[in-house]
Amino acid sequence: MAPPLVSVRCPACGGPLSVVPAPAPPTQWFSCPHCRAPVPVVVPRDPPPLYTWEVLPGLYPYLPTPRVPKWRARRTAFGALLNVTVIAVVLTAILGYYAVAATAPGSYTVTGSVGLEQNSTAPVFPAIGALIVATDEAGHNYTAVSQGDGSFGFRSLPTGGISLNVSYPGYAPVTIEIFLSTVFSAGANAVDVTLLAGNVSNGTLGSLTPFVNLETFVAAIGGGVVLLGLVAAIAGAAAWLTLRSDRPALGVVGGGAGLFAPLAIVSLDLATPFPIVLIAAGLLAVFGGFALAIRAIEMAFVGATPD
Repeated sequence: MAPPLVSVRCPACGGPLSVVPAPAPPTQWFSCPHCRAPVPVVVPRDPPPLYTWEVLPGLYPYLPTPRVPKWRARRTAFGALLNVTVIAVVLTAILGYYAVAATAPGSYTVTGSVGLEQNSTAPVFPAIGALIVATDEAGHNYTAVSQGDGSFGFRSLPTGGISLNVSYPGYAPVTIEIFLSTVFSAGANAVDVTLLAGNVSNGTLGSLTPFVNLETFVAAIGGGVVLLGLVAAIAGAAAWLTLRSDRPALGVVGGGAGLFAPLAIVSLDLATPFPIVLIAAGLLAVFGGFALAIRAIEMAFVGATPD
């Protein structure tokens, strides 16, 4: 007797498949008409109606229909890597704009106050007549004297790093580094300085900014542009290759590049002047970490090349 018609469902797409297998071998492979995936079919050894619904109803219930996955690891990894690439490109463009805008000449106003303190238990009194000298990157000096309430102010200070030296007779001088630019200013307003009793040898140096001059600021932004550009290139290449072939290792590399972005922003001290860039880099790291995680899990189960 010829083998009967066998109806199965494709394990890949869940589509129905009806075939007439040959008497041998016991296991044969047929192409799914829906997704072209190979489907194994075992030749029945017992002719109907033995072990069918008609003979033993309810003993062998139908298996549930295979559920088609709503998402695939490969497509999901591609989407995450594409987001990493787009965000990295946008951040690169934003930092490039900041680098150009920071070098634009400008005129800035700096204000603050000076107080005098004899010791830790004594109150702080406003310094009247304290000398404040502002020195720009070109070596030009600008002088101001504190008023009756200890306040002082400068006008028309140039772009870049500014060194403020505050001195008063009988007190140790204090030097404070500030930074002024169109995209980021540190110490332009409310520079409060407290002088302690002492002499010139007891002078102290402080800084309100990690950038001592305009060159270091632009160099830090340039470093961020280069690193984010590399992240975009690596993630973009990984996304393209993932779309063409299912290689989980590519998702791990591209996702790792995305995770590296916030570390680059923090290490270059760009988090303080550009917090929005750090937030966007954190979002970039989320997508990168997601791509890395799902591909790493897949590698743990099926290896680096599941095909």
